[in-house]
Amino acid sequence: MSDFAGMEDLLQDFLQEAHDLLSDVDNKLVELEKTPEDTGLLNDIFRGFHTVKGGAGFLNASELVTLCHLTENLFDRLRNGELELTSELMDVIMDATRGVRDMFGELGQGVQPQPADAHIINALKAALSGEVVAAAPAPEPATVAAAHVGEPDWNQLQAAVNGEVVPAELVVKESAPAPASAPVGGVTPVPATPPSPFGRRTSDRPANKTAAQARRVEDRNRENTIRVDTSRLDQVLNLSGEIGLTKNRLTSLRADIIAGKNDSETLHALDQAVSQLDLLVSDLQNSVMKTRMQPIGRLFQKYPRIARDLARQLGKDVELVLAGEETEVDKTMIEDLADPLIHLIRNAVDHGVEMPEERAAVGKPTKSLVRLEARQEGDHIVLIIADDGKGMSAERIRAKAVEKGLISEEEANTLDERQSLSLILLPGFSTKTDISDVSGRGVGMDVVKTNIQKLNGSVEIRSEPGKGSVFLISLPLTLAILPVLLVLLGDQPFALPLSLVREILPIDQDKIQEVGGRHTLVVRGEVLPVISLAKLLGWPQNRKPEYGVFMQTAERSFILGVDSFAGRDDAVIKSLEDFRPKGVAGVTTLSNGQIVLILDMKELLSDMGQHGDSGLVVRHFDFA
Repeated sequence: MSDFAGMEDLLQDFLQEAHDLLSDVDNKLVELEKTPEDTGLLNDIFRGFHTVKGGAGFLNASELVTLCHLTENLFDRLRNGELELTSELMDVIMDATRGVRDMFGELGQGVQPQPADAHIINALKAALSGEVVAAAPAPEPATVAAAHVGEPDWNQLQAAVNGEVVPAELVVKESAPAPASAPVGGVTPVPATPPSPFGRRTSDRPANKTAAQARRVEDRNRENTIRVDTSRLDQVLNLSGEIGLTKNRLTSLRADIIAGKNDSETLHALDQAVSQLDLLVSDLQNSVMKTRMQPIGRLFQKYPRIARDLARQLGKDVELVLAGEETEVDKTMIEDLADPLIHLIRNAVDHGVEMPEERAAVGKPTKSLVRLEARQEGDHIVLIIADDGKGMSAERIRAKAVEKGLISEEEANTLDERQSLSLILLPGFSTKTDISDVSGRGVGMDVVKTNIQKLNGSVEIRSEPGKGSVFLISLPLTLAILPVLLVLLGDQPFALPLSLVREILPIDQDKIQEVGGRHTLVVRGEVLPVISLAKLLGWPQNRKPEYGVFMQTAERSFILGVDSFAGRDDAVIKSLEDFRPKGVAGVTTLSNGQIVLILDMKELLSDMGQHGDSGLVVRHFDFA
């Protein structure tokens, strides 16, 4: 039985608004730590807690009201200059926001939240009384014993990133906290709880596990909702009305034609009405697609807090810089990007940037910069995760891959710098010798590659030793509509993603050369393998291909041999849920009603070998 019977809609509205408010507060707290004298930020954070407290009071969530009230009072004293913001006090405030988020999880399960952690309440009261608050030391990442070097449950690890309870088998042993310092001015410091793995503090709240489960249920429920600008809905409504009027006009013309009225004026009116309908339907389709588009800033806003917590745990000074937050991405894509971006940001903080003393020794600023940027380029979205750290050595990566048995020495000798850097995306690859609670298992980058490929995207890595690394993720603008090139094998059409097509050219059989037992063709001085689509699909090849499609994926360049072309189309993708053959991304329907398979070229080519077995040429980029 829910504690909020009859108030379910009100509760969901509160949680939606409160989650956004708390995420905004988290970001502003990170900014406030850099500029503690900024009264505007203090006022904004104060108002955020006040608004959450008001909504919680209306729902009679007394424990949430208590926690927000104490934190609100603390910020009231800060903005009035009665208290000074220190790093220890900021840790207490961060703990308070984490406690508020835990309570949101319990509310999402339909139950009143349990009292906040006693440590948080005591620390807040001590700070309000003017006492010195002792912060728990940020330990070095602990080393996991050899018995735990197996593959972890990634869902549980991700739960830890989100602040949830980590099962005992994944928790690493922390060193005992340093003894509390002597009282200052006769005031006894508040004892601090040692930080838990992933920069989170452990808690003795019995309801933590329930709250964590509730958050997961609530997050799944929120995935089914979307915020849409009312102006976009108005546009959809207006276009629907226009289409209704055009439909009525067509119905009238149809009646006239059936009645035998087929003069030139009637046929001209019919042609105009059909053209108008075509235009309106196209506009409606674009407008509906825009309702799925969401600013990626809603995803970005949780990462400054994650970067801040991890940097503090590791003893590093790191600033996460966000750019392009207004860039709009398909909502379903935003949800699937959460895990890859967390891994890349955590890797940048843990692996990429150096300790402050190391940076100072080589003449770098002690503060490291990690940049997270989004921008639209044509019909693609590009995400950039860059750091100004120590960079990566292609030679060391190759050697480590050989040592771990991921590739052979012969394969390693054939790889250029770009291919070598891409080895870090392989499952099980890690350059770390010790496994910590942050990294070292070789899981994160494999998750990045897998999730991005599911979105029909690609990952490109650039790095320069001593200067830093850049990860570029390229994604289609939307997953619902895909521009395709229709090619023919005999009379059977197939759809190829247009984003992979660079050029269409005729194949002169006299110019095809055999290199290493494979057919190749020279295009502007570049030797490219020629692969028959019929061969890829396992079809009988009755005749030699007459045309070639110059295609480029993130890893390969090649010419796909086909019989002919049927034009270009914007395919509305329909997934094959019950049965999906290998190499088929989905299906679409042509204007004549014919069903066409949309080919997944990366999957079709995967059977031909990843490191040169197919003779495919790896695409090359210059570092910039």
